[in-house]
Parts: sequence; structure tokens; C-alpha cells
Amino acid sequence: MVLVYAESPRGQIKKSALETVTYGYQTAQKMGVDCVAITLGNVDNAAQLGQYGASKVYNVANESLNDFDSQVVTSVLAEAANKLGATVVILGHTSTGKSVLGRLAAKMDAGSVPGVNAIPNINGTFSVTKNVFSGKAIAEVQVNSDHKVLSVMGNSLQPEVVGEDVAVETLDVSVPASKIKVKEVKTIDGEVPLPEAELVVSAGRGMKGPENWGIIEALADELGATTACSRPVADTGWRPHHEHVGQTGVAIRPNLYIAAGISGAIQHLAGVNSSKVIVVINKDPEAPFFKAATYGVVGDLFEVVPRLTQAIKDFKAS
Repeated sequence: MVLVYAESPRGQIKKSALETVTYGYQTAQKMGVDCVAITLGNVDNAAQLGQYGASKVYNVANESLNDFDSQVVTSVLAEAANKLGATVVILGHTSTGKSVLGRLAAKMDAGSVPGVNAIPNINGTFSVTKNVFSGKAIAEVQVNSDHKVLSVMGNSLQPEVVGEDVAVETLDVSVPASKIKVKEVKTIDGEVPLPEAELVVSAGRGMKGPENWGIIEALADELGATTACSRPVADTGWRPHHEHVGQTGVAIRPNLYIAAGISGAIQHLAGVNSSKVIVVINKDPEAPFFKAATYGVVGDLFEVVPRLTQAIKDFKAS
């Protein structure tokens, strides 16, 4: 059996959970076994996971699980996997998945692979692929253990409807007391989180100041994209830190990444070079980012970005 942990921050099933269930379903199909999903705490509309391939959806209904504690979640998932007889556990490669994967593998005596980006190859052996060396190469990892724990990179595959809603069953497992006391939770609402975003518009120090960010937001609004920034921009307080993408920020892999006024230092590239299409706008033709770009525009971003926004408006109007 393949067990998929469907994350539900603030009780909501997000796109990343649907991707993970789709991945689990396709993996289970290759293995010739069932795919089941598990949610923790209070969750709205968990039944929809059946549409994406879960033959059953279990919920561990415990209020304490509404606040994330990696040690508690690990304990619950390990017991659930043992109780259900799951040999493969799938997580999303989110901050939650990253903090649980190693602990869960240790508890299950399982081989683990973080950040896989394709359905496993099952032909006598079990192997998966993942990006390595900041996306410059792809590694194929063979997992020989009886139990396996994988985390799936966001936007590796599109959620695919293959079934219908299923009933949600309560799973009785022990929930240890958390050693963490949550005093306050601050969340960002009203926008697609960067790890889930398919379209991202980002900018750097070439913007010259936070007062100029309106042209970036206008382009993002026209595209229905999420905004992002380079580290120096976040460090100087021009933009909030949750928008910082790169090696020390959020690693993303959208279908389209537009970078305006970003030189393309290796630390930034490490977090965005898995994007399917990269468009770079920079007035310096020698900017390193152009080497990683799918398309490059050499020009003043204060002229190029508004013209690009207007072109998109004209295209949509036609």
C-alpha cells in the first residue's frame, strides 16, 4: 500500500496535497497496490482527495494536530503506516515534509529520498530521480529497503482527476503530547504560496527602491502570478521575507519565472533554476542570469516591464 500525507494548513487542502496524492496514485498503479491518503486535525473537504486517486481517506481527528509539531506528526504517521500496512509513504517537499521525512524514515527503518521529481521506475528495483547540484544534474536513486519514504517537489506533475469523492474514515492512532507551545500564528492570506505558484514575477535591486514595486505588482496581477524577490531586497526591507526566493530562501519550480533587475548570483539561481521557463529582464547584457534564461530581454526594466504588462492586456483584450 502507498500512504500519502495530504497537508492541510489551516484546515484547507492545497494544490500541493493534490499533487502529492496524484503522485501516490500513479506510484501505486505501477506497484499494483492501493493508494490511501491521511489528513491530520480539522480538515475541510478531505473527501475530494478521492478524485485524485485515493481509494480511502483517513483522518486523525485530534485538535492538537492543528498546530504543527514535526515529532508528533512523525509519530502519528509512523503508527498509521504500520497499522495500514503501507510500504511506501509519500510527503510533499514542503517545509513540513522536509522536517518530517528524515524522522519518519528513521522510525520506519526506511530508505528515504527528498525532492523526487518523477514517478518511480519499478522494474525489479525501485528507483526515483531528483535534481542535484542546484539543479545542474539529475540523480537516479535506487531504494532497496522494504519501506520507503519520499517527498515530492512542487509542480513536478499536475493534479489529475481520476475518480470521485470518497468517505473520510477516522483512524485511531495515539497522539503524543507536543513539547511545543504555540503562542501566535501569523499567516499570509489572499495569494498563492510561492512553492505552489505556477507563475512568478520577481525583481531585485535593479528596482532602485520599494516605491517602484508597483510595476512588478501590475505585471503579476495581469498574469495572475505570485510576486517574489532576491535576498538583498528582502534583507533591506523593500519586500517581506516570505517573498525571498533562492538558496537561502524559498526554492521554487514554477512553469514561468520572470526576473527583472536580478543579476543572477549562484545563490539565487539555486532556488529558481528548476523553473520550466525563465525570462530575464536586465540592462546589463553580461548579467550571469542570461546564461540560465530561456528568453532574455536586454533593456531598462522601467521601460520593458510596463510595455510587457500592456502587451499582455492587449492580448487578453483581443
